[in-house]
Amino acid sequence: MAKKAWAAFPYPDKAFDYAGDKLAKAWPALHAGDQEPFPDEKRVAALLKSSPKLGEDPKAIATALQDAWRAFHRGDFQQAFEDAVALKALGASVAVKAGGIHATYLVDDAKAKTARYEELIDLADAAITALPDEANSHYRHAFAIGRLSQTISITKALAQGLAGKVRASLDATLELAPKHAEAQTALGLYHAEIVGKVGGMLAKLTYGASAIDAEKHLKQALKLTPASPIAWIEYGNGLLLLHGEKREDEVAEAYDKAARLKSHDAMEALDAAWAKEQLA
Repeated sequence: MAKKAWAAFPYPDKAFDYAGDKLAKAWPALHAGDQEPFPDEKRVAALLKSSPKLGEDPKAIATALQDAWRAFHRGDFQQAFEDAVALKALGASVAVKAGGIHATYLVDDAKAKTARYEELIDLADAAITALPDEANSHYRHAFAIGRLSQTISITKALAQGLAGKVRASLDATLELAPKHAEAQTALGLYHAEIVGKVGGMLAKLTYGASAIDAEKHLKQALKLTPASPIAWIEYGNGLLLLHGEKREDEVAEAYDKAARLKSHDAMEALDAAWAKEQLA
């Protein structure tokens, strides 16, 4: 039976095609937020040395991994996901990112979203086991659990202990990669969502969360990646969670900034389109 096709990326753009050497040249800008190292043969060989069960041919794996990332950046999320899953833990970073971004923006059905995020958590768990020294093994784990939490409500997520797992994975990420802007953003939202849900005092006493820390981490992400739409979007979302209508002008400014930034790939185009919708 043929696999069901994923919903297509709605904003294809030739500028998002990083064929050949274009990928390596654009890599620092494309991955400023997640600090993903470029997967060349040397990099893959080092990972295989630490985890030999993941494969034997670093050159072939590097080629396949780069192609999976190319598919992600141009918006072929299903291809990126399937090709990356075939690479086991070595492909988990792109698989989780592709599956997660697609589910966030292009999957409407709540059950389908939940099932996708659960699948991504399993992939990230395997990556942590196989490659525990990789920052993105931990970050993709936090990302997948965080997105799952948003589908089941923050109350259920807190009751199930998911918040603690997100925090632990984000702390592990930032210990390995202090300039990981996406982890800074996620940690800021962790604080903001809990404060917004249970109030400042209980958030501090029970979860170690605070409004001050929320804004600190969100602003740190903006400092690290001022050209990233998602950093501005989540800064706005964080302010909304913490302050509601009191700072709605700043929220609108953040969304407007995100909407106006140049998109470097499919993910950023989806982020910017979401920001534009909030301003309509």
